[in-house]
Amino acid sequence: MIIYPAIDIKGGRCVRLTQGRADAETVYAEDPAAVAAEFRAAGADWVHVVDLDGAFAGEPRNLETVERIVAEGMKVQLGGGLRTRAAVERALAIGAARVVIGTRAAESEDFVSELVAAFGPRIAVGIDARNGQVAVKGWVDTTQTSALALALRMDALGVAVLIHTDVGTDGMLRGPNLAAQEAMLGAVRARVIASGGVGRAEDVVRLIEAKKSRPNLDGVIVGKAIYEGKVSLRELLGLEGVRA
Repeated sequence: MIIYPAIDIKGGRCVRLTQGRADAETVYAEDPAAVAAEFRAAGADWVHVVDLDGAFAGEPRNLETVERIVAEGMKVQLGGGLRTRAAVERALAIGAARVVIGTRAAESEDFVSELVAAFGPRIAVGIDARNGQVAVKGWVDTTQTSALALALRMDALGVAVLIHTDVGTDGMLRGPNLAAQEAMLGAVRARVIASGGVGRAEDVVRLIEAKKSRPNLDGVIVGKAIYEGKVSLRELLGLEGVRA
C-alpha cells in the first residue's frame, strides 16, 4: 500500500482546510516545494497535491509551484481545477504523474471517457463524499449523486484509480470512515486511494489490514496528521505492507 503525503496549496502556501472549509485554514509552510523535499527525504516517492485556489476558481492557479514540487523528484498526483482537457494537458506537461478529475467527473462521463482514452492510467477521479453524496467545486456544493453511484460509473469507463475522500472526517484526526471505504472497495474493480481522517499510525495499520481482503486498496492520503506531528511519515513508510 502506498502512503501519499498531502500538500494543499492556497495563495502559494502549504495549508490545510478542516473539512474543506475555506474559513478553517491553517498555514503550515510558505514554500510547498520545501515541504515536498522533506517528504522525499523521509522516503516518499509520491505526493498528493491539491491546488485549492484552482478548485475554487475552476482552473489551475498554482502550476508554477507544482512544477517546483516535481523538480524535487516527487511523483505528483495533482487535483484542483482540472475541468478542461487543456488544463489536464498543461498539468501533465509540467510533470504531474497523475491528474485527478473531480467536479467535471460528476458532470460529464464523456469528458472522463475522452481523457481515459487519451491518457490511460494517468487519469484518476476524485470522489469527495459528504454524508455519502458527491461534493464538488472545492466541496462548496453537494450533489444528489451518491458516491457509490459515481464510482460505479467511473469504474465502467475504465478509470484506473479512484480517490475516495470522506469530507466529514477530513482534517478531524479521528480516524477514517472505514465502512464507507469498504463499501467502495467492494463495489469497484478500480484501485481506490482512501482519504480523510487519519490521525495516528494505527489508522494506517487498520487500512493495511483491510487491504488483505480488498486488494484494490491502493493507498492512503495523509495530511494534517503529518503537519500536526500526530504521525511520522518516516514511521508510516516503515510499516509492514507499505511501499513509498
